Amino acid sequence: MHYANLCTLFVLVALRTPASALPRSKAGCQNAATGKAVYVITNAAQNAIAAMPISAKGTLGNATITSTSGQGSVALDADGKPATPDALVGQSALTIAGQHIFTVNAGSNTVSMLAISPNDPLKLQMVGQPAAVPGTFPNTVAASVKNSMVCVATSGSQAGVSCGMFDAVNGIGEMTPIGTFDLNQSDPPVGPTNTVSHTFFSADESMLFTTVKGDPAVNNTGFLSVVPVQMSKNGDCSSMVGKETRSSPNGTAVLFGSTPIPGANPPQIFATDASFGAAILSVDGSSQTTTLASQAIDGQKATCWSTISSVTNSAFVTDVGVNHIVEMSLKDASIIGQIDLSQQQASAADPGLIDLKASGNFLYALSPGNGTSQAAISVLNVKSKQLVQHAELGAIGVGSTAQGMAVLA
Repeated sequence: MHYANLCTLFVLVALRTPASALPRSKAGCQNAATGKAVYVITNAAQNAIAAMPISAKGTLGNATITSTSGQGSVALDADGKPATPDALVGQSALTIAGQHIFTVNAGSNTVSMLAISPNDPLKLQMVGQPAAVPGTFPNTVAASVKNSMVCVATSGSQAGVSCGMFDAVNGIGEMTPIGTFDLNQSDPPVGPTNTVSHTFFSADESMLFTTVKGDPAVNNTGFLSVVPVQMSKNGDCSSMVGKETRSSPNGTAVLFGSTPIPGANPPQIFATDASFGAAILSVDGSSQTTTLASQAIDGQKATCWSTISSVTNSAFVTDVGVNHIVEMSLKDASIIGQIDLSQQQASAADPGLIDLKASGNFLYALSPGNGTSQAAISVLNVKSKQLVQHAELGAIGVGSTAQGMAVLA
């Protein structure tokens, strides 16, 4: 089947959300803008974006499913088995820039661009055709409105980062390699260590960051790749990027999901590290990265994903093997509190959580499930720390391969 010839498919289905899984929140006041919609990818053989509207109370409603015209894929664990529920071993399998959403198709080595209707955030429309990525197993994507640029990192046998220009009419142009990573990987890659984690732009969109995991078992240290970005002079991506700089911040080994800290000068990044917890990194004028603070999380199995809430001015991190969300300081990475969601979920508890995003007073965290428990999104009030919804996704065809999390503000 040629996925590029598939028509965009919209299927309206109800999210299974048992009444018992909807505890009442005591935080009734809304003093921050609530997002419009949440998006994840199925990352299935026929990849698709699941879009869910956000109500004024922060809860999720009925969903649509839209084809990405590409194929998903799944990394392997060291034992050779599929690496679910962390299928792409990375953060940001899809991202939003303006009124467009970009997603990786790890099985077809492409990246798709879809327009979000200004009148209906659930209505997505392909723009152009999926762009071929010069690499294998694309697992993380970043996009910049300021630079009209989309960048994708790959983590397979041809690992690295490539970027291309995009526009609302033609979609994504030719992707140009801007850096390669010698990971000696396979297709699909064997992880989770020794793989690419997350590519993302700085807060001012002047730098592209990419975290790459090391492997402590073989004394292989991970690193942060920094590439300066400037406005295009001739519409060619190659004229926009500068020289790449790599550094391994002190004390880090398995850098994973990261978020730029707003307003920090010089730039600072809140980054998870699956080997211990999380750290705050600083990037100096020469693009070298140092560790300002770090914090171990007791009882963690793999702290890998992060987001920052503007309401609490703090970071939240998740663990694929522990069903909790940890709130951490943006000043010194200290632990502010731990929210044990297994105590708040009346139905079968999630085995753990992966990608998450904060929007307004709420936090949205994805659990792909483990085959026994189905995929679900937990909606948490960031002020009261109470679960306001546990939206199960099995009814819409989202399962253990699901990845990514994006919120339209």
